[in-house]
Amino acid sequence: MEPPLYTDAVLADDLPEEGLCAGDVGTIIERHVVPGREVGYALECFDMVGNTVAVVPVPARALRAPTRGDRPSVRFAAAGAYAAAL
Repeated sequence: MEPPLYTDAVLADDLPEEGLCAGDVGTIIERHVVPGREVGYALECFDMVGNTVAVVPVPARALRAPTRGDRPSVRFAAAGAYAAAL
């Protein structure tokens, strides 16, 4: 997957230290290219009212494009880094 900047991407892996789970959706805000290393991206994740909850660096393999089969859902952030900010 080589997404353009400012498009949505779905996390393929949990990031518990950030309070993020596989399936969470974020916006690609930067592409990181280091010769000899896997391409990475900065992903900005938001709560349902538009507040940024995390900006995380992730390798390309940890993201996937949204599909028509995906459905939005809501979960309360009761644990993790984001919950501490509530």
